[in-house]
Amino acid sequence: MAIDIIDALAQLVDQEHDALLAEWRAQVRALPAAQDLDAPTLNDHIPHLLTELAIALRVGSGETIAQALVGDSPPTHGLQRVKDAFNIEEVVAEYNILRGCIHNLAERNGLSMQGRPFHVLNRVLDGAIGAAVQSFATQKAIEVQQQREQYLSFVAHDLRTPLNAISLSVRVLETRLARDCNETPQATQMIKILKRNVQHMETLISKVIEENTNLVTEVGVKLECRDFDLWPLVESLIHDLHPVAGTSTTRLINKVPEDFVAYADASLLRRVFQNLIANAIAYTPRGEVIIGARKIGAAGDVECFVQDNGGGISPERCQTVFAKHETDPEKEGGLGLGLAIVKTFVEAHNGVVTVESELGVGSTFRFTLPGREK
Repeated sequence: MAIDIIDALAQLVDQEHDALLAEWRAQVRALPAAQDLDAPTLNDHIPHLLTELAIALRVGSGETIAQALVGDSPPTHGLQRVKDAFNIEEVVAEYNILRGCIHNLAERNGLSMQGRPFHVLNRVLDGAIGAAVQSFATQKAIEVQQQREQYLSFVAHDLRTPLNAISLSVRVLETRLARDCNETPQATQMIKILKRNVQHMETLISKVIEENTNLVTEVGVKLECRDFDLWPLVESLIHDLHPVAGTSTTRLINKVPEDFVAYADASLLRRVFQNLIANAIAYTPRGEVIIGARKIGAAGDVECFVQDNGGGISPERCQTVFAKHETDPEKEGGLGLGLAIVKTFVEAHNGVVTVESELGVGSTFRFTLPGREK
């Protein structure tokens, strides 16, 4: 009798496939992550799962109940739900909703879901939940690890610019003390300590960057936006980067209007400018780098730029210059993260970054920041 009920339920799942799916979909719409999904996205692998479920019920009615679930829909579905921004509770909930819909289908057709039919159905759906949750949790863990690696790589890379400035300042101080005959044993000892610690930090930062070779720049970045004056931010960066620019006699010019207010994450925007200016200095010995900003459009959008009259970039490299690990073959020591960082942080603001360049003339990097109302 139980086997007959299981076979009948399998036949009903096949026959009422579309109606069952519609009933499930209507209830799943109550889940926050599912409310704005179109029907194909919401369905995902559930139609395939219903087909597999019917097969599993028939298999479960014989001696091979241990092989109850034969398809790969649940693991694939779990991966998709990560992309759909479901949380793990919602993944479990949509399978339990399906369980309830199947029980309703059985009741409407006079099938008793007691005893063996109840256990077979639960075994199949519990297996599906387990497979979906496992793939969901594994993918989320991978994404968290990638975010940590990205953050560590970005921070380590950004530390290099101020560290270079400290290193150059120590060298200038050492040279001036020796030239002015003001060097004392205590000053000599302090300079040696500074140099040793700078070298140690450079080694540590290099190791961090090298170990994070799987940098992913497409992950989301949390923003803390506010209104702030842009001119002082740029001016402080020019002051910090002056030792670096001074070694190549590059002039840094702040043409941001003194009353210019931007709405953005000030910390991230500082890192964007830091990378663009440091990059410009590297290509502009005995030249000048101009930093500016202006309002564009009626919506209050902001366009910022860093312009140099250095060596320029070839048209081929302009196409890939923002890709991660993209480096200039003529420059040594770079790991190709600076402009990838710029692209990531600008796009986190829903902005766009571009480059215009001509060999022997110079380059202009521009990026936009949407107005506050967007």
